[in-house]
Amino acid sequence: MTKTWTDASHTPITTRKQRIQRLAIVLIIVLGMYLCSSTLGRVLSSAAPYIPRRARCLATAPVKKVQKTFKLPSGDEVPGIALGVWQASPGEVGTAVETALKIGYRHIDGAWIYRPKAGPQEKKPAAPPNKTGITPKLWNTFHAPEDVESALDDSLAKLGTSYVDLYLMHWPVAQRSDGSVNTDLTENPYPTWQAMEKLVEKGKARNIGVSNFNIRRLTNLTSNKLKHIPAVNQVELNFWNPQPELVKWALEHNVILEAYSPLGSNRQVSESLNVPEVKEIAEKLCISPAQVLISWQAQRGNIVLPKSVTPSRIDENLHVFEIPEDLFNKLEKAATSHPPKRVVDPSKGWGVDIFDELDE
Repeated sequence: MTKTWTDASHTPITTRKQRIQRLAIVLIIVLGMYLCSSTLGRVLSSAAPYIPRRARCLATAPVKKVQKTFKLPSGDEVPGIALGVWQASPGEVGTAVETALKIGYRHIDGAWIYRPKAGPQEKKPAAPPNKTGITPKLWNTFHAPEDVESALDDSLAKLGTSYVDLYLMHWPVAQRSDGSVNTDLTENPYPTWQAMEKLVEKGKARNIGVSNFNIRRLTNLTSNKLKHIPAVNQVELNFWNPQPELVKWALEHNVILEAYSPLGSNRQVSESLNVPEVKEIAEKLCISPAQVLISWQAQRGNIVLPKSVTPSRIDENLHVFEIPEDLFNKLEKAATSHPPKRVVDPSKGWGVDIFDELDE
């Protein structure tokens, strides 16, 4: 019988056969790292089906990691990956943010309307000075110009800070306090925007932008004489709702898109991670399907806001990789070849055709 080795706690470590197998794998890894371009390296590649995937990935030249930042109108540089907290359960937000900051996130997305879910830990956690971007949002019921500053003041008090790095108009829908829609202010958000511009002049917001605006609504707003153009437009972007026309428009007009629900939101994440093209790229690059989808959005030129409260996934989502052009184009074609399916659309509930899609 083969002897089983134990450590000081008498926990089995491995059998002799397993140790020999592991040693062989280590040798393969070392040889592959130094000789992957040689004849021996090609032999190693041909033996790939017989080598465990983890060892095969370690032995292969790693795909290039990328760290992209975006310059905002204020001159500030914002990291290309942010932590999203939308749909987080009560009490999870503070812990998730603290975990993210320890891992290295320097961009945290939030919103006034998320507060009931944030629990008591909503204050801005400790982080390196001037290196953590916080993004709250102006809710629909505060679009009246006289309400804009007081709404931000409320968020500032809750966050425990004197200013925010980026302040967004959460939806292009203006509602009164009773929930009814202010049609005039919805179709002409310029007065609301002027009130937001004053926040920049007062130093309460370093940059301002919008969220959930389609091309028509963006064009309508930017046709005015703006003192500050929208720095970003935060929208739903994922495999099921890739919005290639909006991506193209934003690149041409210097408006940065921020992709929320990049994995398809809670409703579609399982489907997203099992898309054949996504799984193929993950296998070839030795990264996770989630990293494929996040890297794809980053490579399209967008800031990406993956939401998670699980420490291991928060860490995983921060790592962005360069997808080879042929694989990138393959995924882009797959995403844009099916009818778009939007997850987040409160149009019917609010009685406003937010995305001009109800009659399509």
